[in-house]
Amino acid sequence: MVFYVKNKFVSLGDGSFVVDEQGQHLFAVKGKVFSITRKKYVCDLRGNVLYTVRNKYWHFFTRKSLIYEGKSGEKVCKLKEKFFGRTLDVVDCQDDITMHSQGLFKPISVYKNGELMGEWARTLSGADFFRDSFRVSVEDEKDAAFFVALIIGVDNIRDKRTGRD
Repeated sequence: MVFYVKNKFVSLGDGSFVVDEQGQHLFAVKGKVFSITRKKYVCDLRGNVLYTVRNKYWHFFTRKSLIYEGKSGEKVCKLKEKFFGRTLDVVDCQDDITMHSQGLFKPISVYKNGELMGEWARTLSGADFFRDSFRVSVEDEKDAAFFVALIIGVDNIRDKRTGRD
């Protein structure tokens, strides 16, 4: 399954939308207008919250983003930026999830328990040049919403690092 995660040009809460290759909406990402932790919600088309993503407010030397399940509010995993370098680790998960990138503009591959879960890459074409936009491919449709939450978490950490929040 291939889809795109695109930030909105103008949004008070840093919202995003997720569309398939035909332009049909799959998910919505809603942000809060005033949020110190950059809290965002990954919602289905009916508005049900599937995942909540927020940055850890207090951090010493490493930036972290937390992903919670929407219905139960349980922590699913934590994204943690390494102190030296620009790589991210996925920790505190039930499954062993790892992310690998071959370079700056190369796709990021995500593995779950050693098997490829999917990958994403930044798109830099047309109107997407002025906003964050990602092309995503996942092996299993059930993992699509979690993948969106991962991308939002990584984007939150990178925005915090570059001072775009």
